[in-house]
Amino acid sequence: MTHLADQIILLLAALLLVGVLSTKFSTRFGMPALVLFIAAGMVLSHFIYFNNASLTQIAGIFALVVILFEGGMQTSMKDIRPVMKPALSLATAGVLVTTGVVGIFARVVLGVPWAESFLFGAIVGSTDAAAVFSVLGGKNIDKRLTSTLEAESGSNDPMAVFLTVSLIEWIQHPDTAIWSLVLSFFWEMGIGLLLGILIGKLATYLINRINLDSTGLYPVMAIGFAVLTYGVSAMVHSSGLLAVYVMGLVLGNSELMYHRTIMNFNHGFAWMMQIAMFILLGLLVFPQELADIAWQGILLSVILMVVARPAGVFISLLFAKFSFREKTLISWAGLRGAVPIVLATYPLLAGLPQGRLFFNVVFFVVLTSAVIQGTTISPLASRLRLVGREDASQPSLMELVALGKTDSEFNHIGIDRHMPIAGMQIAQIGLPDDILFTAIIRNKSIVTPHGSTVIEPGDTVYVLSPKTKRDEMRAIFRSGKGKAAETDITSV
Repeated sequence: MTHLADQIILLLAALLLVGVLSTKFSTRFGMPALVLFIAAGMVLSHFIYFNNASLTQIAGIFALVVILFEGGMQTSMKDIRPVMKPALSLATAGVLVTTGVVGIFARVVLGVPWAESFLFGAIVGSTDAAAVFSVLGGKNIDKRLTSTLEAESGSNDPMAVFLTVSLIEWIQHPDTAIWSLVLSFFWEMGIGLLLGILIGKLATYLINRINLDSTGLYPVMAIGFAVLTYGVSAMVHSSGLLAVYVMGLVLGNSELMYHRTIMNFNHGFAWMMQIAMFILLGLLVFPQELADIAWQGILLSVILMVVARPAGVFISLLFAKFSFREKTLISWAGLRGAVPIVLATYPLLAGLPQGRLFFNVVFFVVLTSAVIQGTTISPLASRLRLVGREDASQPSLMELVALGKTDSEFNHIGIDRHMPIAGMQIAQIGLPDDILFTAIIRNKSIVTPHGSTVIEPGDTVYVLSPKTKRDEMRAIFRSGKGKAAETDITSV
């Protein structure tokens, strides 16, 4: 038994390392890494028999919680606020239209009853946050479009989950009243939104107030709150995925201690969850079953990409201020990924006769979407002349190491033009004796601060200050609009 455990651990280590290294190839070819992870799972299925849809669903939901939380934390409210209305329209009306169009074609292609065909449409109706964040991250596509797509992908999962669960209930209990489903929709979305905001504010307050022995515990605490958000929301029958994404938005856009530490941990943890989840999903696929439904899967995938998704985008954005070229790119950037495959486990667990058929067809939809759309988004954006300017923000070049319990902390602060110190020499600021500028990151270079050094917009300033003077330190960087600077703090 011990030898078997050692072999399993060795195999998991190899898969993890292969998954990490494969991201280099996915970045080079513009292909979501999920394709390689699923392929690894399919290869392993020849050696390992795995047919546990329940375990896959649990792992998938937990991974989605981590991914949506990380996506919410890295999403700037400043960026998505101008596109909130069109993003929500895509996440609701867009998903409904896509579900309806795919359902109509699925009725013909798969030869299933109407209720089941619309169930298939609901399963593939939403875009995937992990795939969209992965493909758009680092691309030089216009910021307004990427913000719209990221906000949509983070908020349309609850709609797809609601439609999937409701249609399964309707199939199993045809006498279910429509009005009860409508009321359930508003309850799930409303309470999920409320819980996300409340728990996000509670998490922000506790993280900023509690003094833990190790800085490494703060990211664990943040992930704990994300899982708590989903659990509490699920217990009151509201949308846990929406609540987690909103909670991440609240936390990521607040003045938060150890912001950079939490973000770095979340980013790595989200990648690990993606690797584990997609390998499990690949294991659940039996290649010998795919050949029988290959043409149906490819046909429905093409219909989704060139008919259903564009219909959902153009109808839901009918009154939005997007050009035809912008709507075209948004249509093509609607990648499918983990969410449709996780939702495809619902009919399997519900015991529906078409459960295995849907799962295999969804696999084709996800695979073709990732390979075809994922690799062509950037070239299409260039052809449509929708490539934006280079991101002015610079990555941090300084690695801060915690030295244990101290009374001081490093403050990682980005300077914008609204701050009163922008354009001032350090000597003119009048810093207290125990608050010290230690380094300035400017245009990927480190500038040593002197009294005559001018603080410029776009700089990243590292400040050493006592924890007891955190409010006094932040007041120095308070913007002219009365909003405190966004601060990343790491104790040393």
